[in-house]
Amino acid sequence: MQLYNTLSAEERARLIDEAGKERLTLSFYAYAKIQDPKQFRDELFIAWNALDALGRIYVAHEGINAQMSVPADNFEAFRDTLEKYDFMKGIRLNVAVEQDNHSFLKLTIKVRNKIVADGLNDETFDVTNKGIHLKAKEFNNLLEDPNTIVVDFRNHYESEVGHFEGAITPDVENFRESLPIINEQLQNHKEDKNLLMYCTGGIRCEKASAYFKHQGFKNVYQLEGGIIEYTRQIKEEGIESKFIGKNFVFDHRLGERITDDIISQCHQCGKPCDNHTNCANDACHLLFIQCDDCKAAMENCCSNECQEIIHLPVEEQVKLRKGLQVGNKIFRKGKSDALKFKHSGDSIPNKALAKADTKDIRQKIKIKKELIGKAEHYFTRSKIAQFLIEKNGLSLGDKVLISGPTTGNQEILITEIFANGNQTETAKVGDQITLPLPFRVRLSDKLYKVIS
Repeated sequence: MQLYNTLSAEERARLIDEAGKERLTLSFYAYAKIQDPKQFRDELFIAWNALDALGRIYVAHEGINAQMSVPADNFEAFRDTLEKYDFMKGIRLNVAVEQDNHSFLKLTIKVRNKIVADGLNDETFDVTNKGIHLKAKEFNNLLEDPNTIVVDFRNHYESEVGHFEGAITPDVENFRESLPIINEQLQNHKEDKNLLMYCTGGIRCEKASAYFKHQGFKNVYQLEGGIIEYTRQIKEEGIESKFIGKNFVFDHRLGERITDDIISQCHQCGKPCDNHTNCANDACHLLFIQCDDCKAAMENCCSNECQEIIHLPVEEQVKLRKGLQVGNKIFRKGKSDALKFKHSGDSIPNKALAKADTKDIRQKIKIKKELIGKAEHYFTRSKIAQFLIEKNGLSLGDKVLISGPTTGNQEILITEIFANGNQTETAKVGDQITLPLPFRVRLSDKLYKVIS
């Protein structure tokens, strides 16, 4: 019986594109006592794999924490798989603000000691004695109270692109670091202040609120459902957003725009920008903010050193990485001397540096397209990309979309085609074509024909 992934991310992406069906990105969590996390994990994999549900899920004796992508057609069937368990009956599913069919490309369910690494000994305090849950309107009202202190329990790279006005934003890389820092910082306000906390989906605050009540804080509140649910409520009820900027998310999208405020800068040139990316050098994989101009000039790299490395033969790059912890094994979260305009902690701006062009936010969703091929190579010096046509065909005058996790979404008009080395006006299935492009493409990139 299949209990693990058998398809690569690239194969899964192709199947999703060929299916042509919309998917929903969502998240949920539940604290509960699970006697056998391994058996629970296997049951979930079997049920969700049958529904083509994908995502990153952690299960432990203390519960479940999930970020997922589910076919819209299978949404109710997916909900039924949760209702099978008493502790997930009626569970709130936080549906993403912006949808992307490629948000997750594998179904990964891991058994962990905890569903969120908090560094706490749960036996030393009552984890069920949580703070008061607030809906969006209540949260906004309490924000206006001068006796309120609001704390962001996310990491520095998350709060840098978006946060609530006036929030304390700890300069930390994980949840475990933030708890003692905030506790020490607020020691003198245990009784005279309202401690108001928030995170992405609410899971961190479930544990943090109980911890701070145990530490002696009298008035502890938390944002119900986190930023994701807050955004749904303010849009549904027409409430003013007190959150400014983007909400960082841990999938292919790396962010959902909540307001059109850009409060961060490109880490390389300082231009207002809030688009995260990962360094193209697999030995680095640094998470940082990069504008489109720097993306083109630096070829998606964080430094000149990394840019030089990506031009080396693949075999040489592999040799340089040998014996090192690289790529996804060491997720470097935006801390590097090469980043001249990085801001975190107390240095994060509370006001917009620029406004985003919100007309483009959902452009990739609105565009009707059909998959026709995939990237095979990019000739850096001549700035020429090579693609394999796998479906239908391509002609001069066609508009295409080149899309990938690193490349993003690039739309171009075809004015010149070389197929199998010869200049032509049309390309057919099986042809290797080359196109002059001002940006680098990667093997994970897909070639789509835009349908008028």
